[in-house]
Amino acid sequence: MALTGRTALLAALGSLPIGILEPSWTGILAVNAPLSVAILCDYAMAAPVRKLRFTRSGDTSVRLGDSAEVQLTVTNPSARRLRARLRDAWPPSSWLPGTEQTSSRHTLSIPAGERRRISTPLRPTRRGDRHAARVTVRSYGPLGLAARQGNHEVPWTVRVLPPFTSRKHLPSRLARLRELDGRTSVLIRGEGTEFDSLREYVPGDDTRSIDWRATARQATVAVRTWRPERDRHILIVLDTGRTSAGRVGNVPRLDASMDAALLLTALATRAGDRVDLLAYDRRTRAQVQRRAAGEVLPAMVNALAPLEPELVETDARGLSAAALKHAPQRSLIVLLTSLDAAPIEEGLLPVLPQLTQRHTVLVAAVADPHIEEMAGARGSLDAVYDAAAGTQTGIQRRRTAEQLQRHGVTVVDATPENLAPALADAYLALKAAGRL
Repeated sequence: MALTGRTALLAALGSLPIGILEPSWTGILAVNAPLSVAILCDYAMAAPVRKLRFTRSGDTSVRLGDSAEVQLTVTNPSARRLRARLRDAWPPSSWLPGTEQTSSRHTLSIPAGERRRISTPLRPTRRGDRHAARVTVRSYGPLGLAARQGNHEVPWTVRVLPPFTSRKHLPSRLARLRELDGRTSVLIRGEGTEFDSLREYVPGDDTRSIDWRATARQATVAVRTWRPERDRHILIVLDTGRTSAGRVGNVPRLDASMDAALLLTALATRAGDRVDLLAYDRRTRAQVQRRAAGEVLPAMVNALAPLEPELVETDARGLSAAALKHAPQRSLIVLLTSLDAAPIEEGLLPVLPQLTQRHTVLVAAVADPHIEEMAGARGSLDAVYDAAAGTQTGIQRRRTAEQLQRHGVTVVDATPENLAPALADAYLALKAAGRL
């Protein structure tokens, strides 16, 4: 049983004059006895909570930063009208700070034998799965003096997907891809192109593209058109070890790497290449394999949504073995990791020849723009120390990148907002050069 504020107010108003005029146990009993009877009657007339039936419907997934709606249908099978306050509880990260109180609480009035549907708006602030907690119902009597209260488990899950903010860069990269693919007037044969078709010569075409044998068989001059090689295999390897947990600005390194992986996947599938995903630290955390072109991006978004960094050192040998297992034939292996000197020199470099011997390797890392700001700081003693630390960190990152490049690895080192387009540009450059 739960008592309301109205009950406390009536008890106080009834006891005050008795306490002033004739303070005695008899007077207090004369006031509170009728009130107690009214409370018991009100409690008995309140609709039972345990008999209520609940069903859910609505959104099951939402992108981080967007809103979702989850509907809860409440059925009152009893013979009494339900007058209730309901709390639809979800994890705190399901709402923006300060909005939980207004979003999760609802007022209900359901006649006997009827049902009502309420909607709970969610605006998650973190990726991953958000599971509905208990539904708490407080059913009031007609006098509003007492209430029945109970909890119900009504399971529902909303998966919060990565926001994919880098999709704004996709149109410009697709335009570049169309140029490489020979769908513009600029037809240039690169090192990694393959024959596509013949067409009639027009002024301005490269004379080196003239097919003299085809020209001899027809009355017009024919030129060859070329397109980049297709159906290449790309394996995106996401390092989910401790270095991915670091935050650069307001974005974890892992989230920036995910965004870059999604843009590369969208671009590569449009280019006709096959894309797989492997997330690894000391064991495989997520993987996407052998999906059709139209299914790769949704499958990858769904696989990345619940992924969180693990506070363990990444096993470089295990990562290399897993990558070779997922890419048995020549592939482009894109490793999204850090450029910290110790993990690279002690972990990745010893096993790198196993990868570069058969595959083309590209390493992409998230750079901290605050380091550059520190390196340029002046004006005080603390600023000079910051500048020295920032300069030393920058030199170490460049030295690590040069070590990787000496092994034939392409290195992309960019800030979180620039990593995705920089990785896409590196992919297009490798494709134009025929290195996939």
